[in-house]
Amino acid sequence: MSADRDRTPLTRFRALPGDFAPRDAQDLMAWPFFSLAKSRRIRPIDFRSGGVTVRVEGTAEHGIATIWDADVLIWAASQWMQAHDAELPTSRRILTTPYEILRFIGRGTSLRDYQRLRAAFDRLQSTSVATSIRESTGRRLHRFSWLNEWKERVDRSGRPLGVELILPDWFYAGIVEHTLVLTIDPTYFRLTGGIERWLYRLVRKHGGSQRAGWRFDFRHLHAKSGSQMAYADFALWLRRIEKRQPLPGYMLHVKRDRMANETLLFRRVPFAARVPPRHCGQRRESL
Repeated sequence: MSADRDRTPLTRFRALPGDFAPRDAQDLMAWPFFSLAKSRRIRPIDFRSGGVTVRVEGTAEHGIATIWDADVLIWAASQWMQAHDAELPTSRRILTTPYEILRFIGRGTSLRDYQRLRAAFDRLQSTSVATSIRESTGRRLHRFSWLNEWKERVDRSGRPLGVELILPDWFYAGIVEHTLVLTIDPTYFRLTGGIERWLYRLVRKHGGSQRAGWRFDFRHLHAKSGSQMAYADFALWLRRIEKRQPLPGYMLHVKRDRMANETLLFRRVPFAARVPPRHCGQRRESL
């Protein structure tokens, strides 16, 4: 399956019906592309580590796209991979309905939910990203917005036909050409806190199915999250998340050394040993 970026105009891909596994983009799981706060964030995310640069900017009107807005991108990646598995052609230009997106990402379908989805489209379109990820030299930057365009479609009589989204080539190529995706637990969409959502994606990306698990020190996690929180507050949230154990499929453990440096260890939990996440849909993190 080849990318369609050289085609003019873009062909239209009609979103596939049915329930299927959500798939996330590995690049988005590993790096700080989104605000973790529900409140509007204006301050840019500026992350640099080795040869990786991630710079994210938002407008004063809309702010930076949030990790909840990224559910739309998870939906798109899942659509493309489902089509790939069925050997169907795809395109960055997707025709769908708000109902289909909301249902897939576990949201309600009230008027307020539709309005929130439109606000998410606006933030995704107005957020500007510059990154060196997947650039051959590691020094050049690829610039894009999470949505190139979005529009609501109607027929001649004014009856709604759905919504059309055009997603960026950088994102599309990572999914369709490089298949840099991982299946995620559907209960991810029930996680209400920005940090726990980000942490699950990071753990899923790095931990995988390794029996011995993985570990990160707290300060590295703080830097990699792109969070505006002070380090002490961020560390407090990590300890609270460890106590609640909300991440589906993973167990977390905080370890402190003699110098009081803290490390977060996580390991995969066998399916038969899993229990429902505690309070994943009750307590909200205020960032």
